Amino acid sequence: MIQKAILIAGGAGFLGSHLSDYYISQSYKVIVVDDLSTGRKQNISHLIEQPNFTFIEHDICKPLPKRLKAQRYDIIANLASPASPPHYQRLAIETLRVGSEGTLQLLELAKTNKARFFHASTSEVYGDPDVHPQPESYKGSVNCYGPRAMYDEAKRYAEALIYVYHEKYAVNTSIARFFNTYGPRMDPQDGRVVSNLIVQALTNQPLTIYGDGSQTRSFCYVSDLIAGIVKLIDSDISEPINLGNPSEFTIRELADLVIKLTGSRSKLSHKPLPKDDPLQRQPIIDKAKKLLSWEPNVPLKPGLVETIHYFKTEVAT
Repeated sequence: MIQKAILIAGGAGFLGSHLSDYYISQSYKVIVVDDLSTGRKQNISHLIEQPNFTFIEHDICKPLPKRLKAQRYDIIANLASPASPPHYQRLAIETLRVGSEGTLQLLELAKTNKARFFHASTSEVYGDPDVHPQPESYKGSVNCYGPRAMYDEAKRYAEALIYVYHEKYAVNTSIARFFNTYGPRMDPQDGRVVSNLIVQALTNQPLTIYGDGSQTRSFCYVSDLIAGIVKLIDSDISEPINLGNPSEFTIRELADLVIKLTGSRSKLSHKPLPKDDPLQRQPIIDKAKKLLSWEPNVPLKPGLVETIHYFKTEVAT
């Protein structure tokens, strides 16, 4: 029996490392490529000695190494991109390039291998939505000239590129739009709201709340998201699919829960709302339920308990 192989671009990141764990558990040959600009080698340190695991440090915007192109792949998963505002604003050009040039290179590789191509997109393609909650059919309200444009537009361009490869070259493609995933292996310094609030609470610093805290997000625990990704990859669906937890919380509710679960003495510190920061974010997941038989099952509180446990170790070190 021929061993199946998956290439995971961005596999040293938060989500990519969890996806690597899954496919190692399924006896796949897992090849991770990551330039470590935001990924962390410690996320995959437990896999390095696995005989079915290979790590290659490389920027997918540059020509792919011969040993990477020589491998046969059944699945190519593109999770390579900065994903939090501080990172994609610091790496603005790199974010745009990985969404365009990087995605193009991986699509070419998928075309050559006749591989299933998976792309990690985002709810950011909806921008600051005028429609709430957001179905996949919503076209978005995105500012293409602003402090979040490099990430939003890179992801929107990547989706358009994938569509063309699917239509023109019959590449077997899939796209998932993620909604605020959280869990162990998040970078404590990545600037996302869950990691920010937990780290501040654990160190008894004031919890930063932008605006009045009434803006909403829908938080999906990492194990739920990975299960959805796998089901999508295993399907024959090519259209974009929302993957997220439809339970909606205000940022103030999240902050209060973090304080309660950590036993922190922290108070809230309100700052001005950043430009173009979405006021509402909640997925409609009817397509995922119907087409993938998938929906999340980890509520926010137990998910936060696991995440806080992880961050206690991170903050201590």
